[in-house]
Amino acid sequence: MALTMLNELLIEDPSPPMLLYQVSKTAQLDTLNYQSCFMQGIFAHFPEILFIHRTYNPRDKVLYTFLVDGPQVQLESHLARAVYFAIPAKEDAEGLAQMFQVFKKFNPAWERVCTILVDPHFLPLPTLAMEFPAAEVLPSAFHICKFLQGKFYQLSLEQPVERALLTSLQSTMCSATAGNLRKLYTLLSNCIPPAQLPELHSHWLLNDRIWLAHRWRSRSESSRYFQDLEVTTRVLSQFFGTTSSVEQGMTSLLRYMQQNSRDKASFSLGLSPQNNYVPSYVTPESPKVEQLVEARIQHSLNAICTGPAAQLCLGELAVVQKSVHLIGSGSEKVNIQILEDTHRVQPQPPASCSCYFNQAFHLPCRHILAMLSTRCQVLQPDMLPAQWTAGCAASLDNILSSKWSETLDKHLAVALLTQEVGQLLQHCNQEEFERRYSTLRELADGWIGPYEQKAV
Repeated sequence: MALTMLNELLIEDPSPPMLLYQVSKTAQLDTLNYQSCFMQGIFAHFPEILFIHRTYNPRDKVLYTFLVDGPQVQLESHLARAVYFAIPAKEDAEGLAQMFQVFKKFNPAWERVCTILVDPHFLPLPTLAMEFPAAEVLPSAFHICKFLQGKFYQLSLEQPVERALLTSLQSTMCSATAGNLRKLYTLLSNCIPPAQLPELHSHWLLNDRIWLAHRWRSRSESSRYFQDLEVTTRVLSQFFGTTSSVEQGMTSLLRYMQQNSRDKASFSLGLSPQNNYVPSYVTPESPKVEQLVEARIQHSLNAICTGPAAQLCLGELAVVQKSVHLIGSGSEKVNIQILEDTHRVQPQPPASCSCYFNQAFHLPCRHILAMLSTRCQVLQPDMLPAQWTAGCAASLDNILSSKWSETLDKHLAVALLTQEVGQLLQHCNQEEFERRYSTLRELADGWIGPYEQKAV
């Protein structure tokens, strides 16, 4: 039935795509190659840099997604840069060579590919080099960033150390200069135990050829680039990586691509924030309920907020999608922790949170969005201050300037610093506590005068 649905997609598409697949003796999908006319046209325009991402399925099948990359690619939709989907029979030299040869047969512009970006653990490099002899194959900045993020979480580091590494990584990826990369390399060397440091492959940070392929982006462009790829890879995982049925996963993904091709500037699953309707093609084997809820939250943000406000909130939601932990809930308040300090959320409209982002901008932060996701809810208009609803704010600069006050900035900065220092003091041994406390005491004495302890 899933294969029948795949064929139906060809009939429904006004410009029939290329769809080649082979079925095994057990009537299961063995190989697949898919490219719509729109995808083929995008690749023909931007063939110079090809980005390849792999998504694994519980049935041990691998979806290869080819995306265009580079300075000339300015496409708004997160999946608009996807130009080819392929599932090889096996992830060996023969299976991959056949996959690349089919791609080249339907895309004469392959000869203009100059650079191919892959994840750093992509083993069949000889096959790729043989099929694209004129192209340089490099590890992608995005995959290296995701790899390091995952390692930071796996190492179970102290929270302040983990936070410092994640902050430095984010800053470096948005400004990948040689100096910043060297600083991150040094920070890893100082913070990671020597026995575990080789696991991080920190030498990648010193390979300047990798970062030249990414360094042309400005800080804002880099931020958007990583966010777009984060959303793209998550959508691929939702549809293909979470279902044991390869056929059903691909059917749902391709139908989603079809819908997006009709409105390439949008990013939603076509779900209305006013109802809980789920399209009939999404089955229990498709994306999990909570993942669909997050997609509905994205849609509600785009529908209710101004463009710039939605942009800020989607950045917060991207953090939510990585890891959410509900600490506890009551009738009036919910405690949310997202791999960081705990913050208190007030869910009653207008929703508020004790975190820096919400206090400064009065926009739904990652903690409010995590609460909505946990409760299978979406953003409602009354949860947002009137000035940030669609049609009110003119630009991102308006948001950043109008809600920012120097007094609030200082208050929140001091509060966060005090909390971090308090946690550091609580989790160190007595000797370290006395040394750190003595240092703080000296600083305080210099600012407010000597501390005199009163006799009891």
